[in-house]
Amino acid sequence: MKRVEVPMKKFALWVFYILLGLFLVFVAGGFVLPDKAHVTRSTVINAPPEKIFAVVSDLRRAKDWSPWFVLDPQMTVTFEGEGAGVGQKMSWSSQHPNVGTGSQQTIGLIENKQVVAALDFGEMGQATATVDLAQEGAGTRVDWALDVPLRNIIERWFGLIMDRMVGPDFEKGLANLKSYAEAN
Repeated sequence: MKRVEVPMKKFALWVFYILLGLFLVFVAGGFVLPDKAHVTRSTVINAPPEKIFAVVSDLRRAKDWSPWFVLDPQMTVTFEGEGAGVGQKMSWSSQHPNVGTGSQQTIGLIENKQVVAALDFGEMGQATATVDLAQEGAGTRVDWALDVPLRNIIERWFGLIMDRMVGPDFEKGLANLKSYAEAN
């Protein structure tokens, strides 16, 4: 009578080697993937740079164009600082999973050209957002970018889908900003 254990042991060994191989690819791949994610979207708005700068440089005006305010109109938002400028901070708290809890603080301004903000999403990590403005014909080209440091192997793999996750929100936000700036 033949024993059935040998083929079963062989099968189990193959499964083990396949899983080990996948694990090694995951780990090795994580070391060669970029250590930061960069997402950017652009639009041209029929308004002068100073008009758009006045909106994007003041965190209190984010409700006029930010796509995340629409997701949860009930979120709690607080502001620190004396109006627009470096140091102004907005903190938010929401039960909506796509909004969550965090803060944004203006860390750099070049009048009518650039706004740089530090984002803190708590356990979800930190990022830097930049809005660049440049005269383009009779309007203004607006480039909105997000840079996220990817600190470990799992985050580096996650970075591969960052553009697909954040990009559509940036497109909505820029469309909102365009509508708002051109109408007001």
